[in-house]
Amino acid sequence: MSARVAQDGPAATAADAVALAGVWRSFVVGGQRRVALADVSFRLPAGSFAAYLGPNGAGKSTTVKLLTGILHPDAGRILVAGFSPQRQRIEVARRMGAVFGQRTQLWWDLPVRDSFDLLAAMYGVPDAEARRRLGHLDDILGIGGFMTTPVRQLSLGQRVRADLAAALLHTPQVLFLDEPTVGLDIVVREAVRRFLRELHRGGTTILLTTHDMGDVEALCSRVLVMGAGRLVYDGSVSLLRATAGLPTVATITFDAAPVGLAPAVDPQRRAWQVLRVTDTLAEVSFDRNRTTLGEVLTEASRFASVRDVHLSEPDLAAVLRRLYEERPGTAEG
Repeated sequence: MSARVAQDGPAATAADAVALAGVWRSFVVGGQRRVALADVSFRLPAGSFAAYLGPNGAGKSTTVKLLTGILHPDAGRILVAGFSPQRQRIEVARRMGAVFGQRTQLWWDLPVRDSFDLLAAMYGVPDAEARRRLGHLDDILGIGGFMTTPVRQLSLGQRVRADLAAALLHTPQVLFLDEPTVGLDIVVREAVRRFLRELHRGGTTILLTTHDMGDVEALCSRVLVMGAGRLVYDGSVSLLRATAGLPTVATITFDAAPVGLAPAVDPQRRAWQVLRVTDTLAEVSFDRNRTTLGEVLTEASRFASVRDVHLSEPDLAAVLRRLYEERPGTAEG
C-alpha cells in the first residue's frame, strides 16, 4: 500500500487531514543502526477516526512524534492539514492537538486555569472565546471542579480530562492521541470515549494509538497495524477479523429441540462446527472465509425451525495476536 503527495501546502491534500508518503526513520542504538519506520505510507481523509496499533517497538510512537514535528524523517514526506510538521511547525501547531497519556502539556505547579490561560495566549485565542470554549469543554469533560487545583495534585483521570481540554482549546482540525485512556478507571474511560465520539461527530480528524482494544471497537472505523516499523494492515475492524480467519460464534435459538444436532461436527466436512446444544439452543462456530451466516442457518434449520440468532465476533485482541503470529516481523519486542 502506498501513497504519494504531489506538492506542499493546503492544496496538496484538500480531502486529507494527514498524509505520509514513503516515510523512513532510523536511530543509532549502541553503535548500531535501528530502523524505526520503513516506507510507511497512508492518508487519513478529513473527519476520519483511525486506530494506530501494534506491539511495543513497532513504530507507533515514532510515527506520532514525526506527525507532531518532534522528530524528523530520514526520507519521505509528511503533511498534516496540508503542511509539513518539520518545515511549517507554526502552521501545523495551529491546526493540531496532541494528548500523550503518560505526559502532560500543563504546567505542573500552576492551577489548571492558569495553564489554560497560558495556552490561550500562546495560540492567540481571545479571552471571551477561550471562556466560551472552556465552558463547552466543561459541559462535556467536567473540568470545572478542579480548575483552581495545581496540576500536580490532580488524579490521573482529572489530568487526562484537563489535557484533552488543553489540546482542544484552539479547536484543532487534527487530534493525535497516544494511549489517552491508559490507567483510567471504567467510569472515566467511558466519559473520555463519549467525549471523543462527540468530537468526531463535529468533524475533527483523530488518530488514536492504544493497547486498549475496547477503545478501538468503541470508537474507530479504520485500523492501521504496525509491525517492526512497517504498515502491515490498513482497513476496517470487520475486514481485519475476516483476514485473521478466526471463527465467529453464533448462538441459535430454535422453536423446538433440534433433534439430531450434536457437538463435534467434522470441520473438514462442514465450514461450521457445533460447540454446544442445550434444549432449544445451540452454539456453533463458523469461518466467514468459508461460509456465510445464511448458509449456516439454512443447514441448522434442517434440525428445527430457527427462531433467533446472536453473533459473537472474534475478540479484537485475539485477532491482532493471530496477525502477529502469522507475520513474524510484527512480534512483540
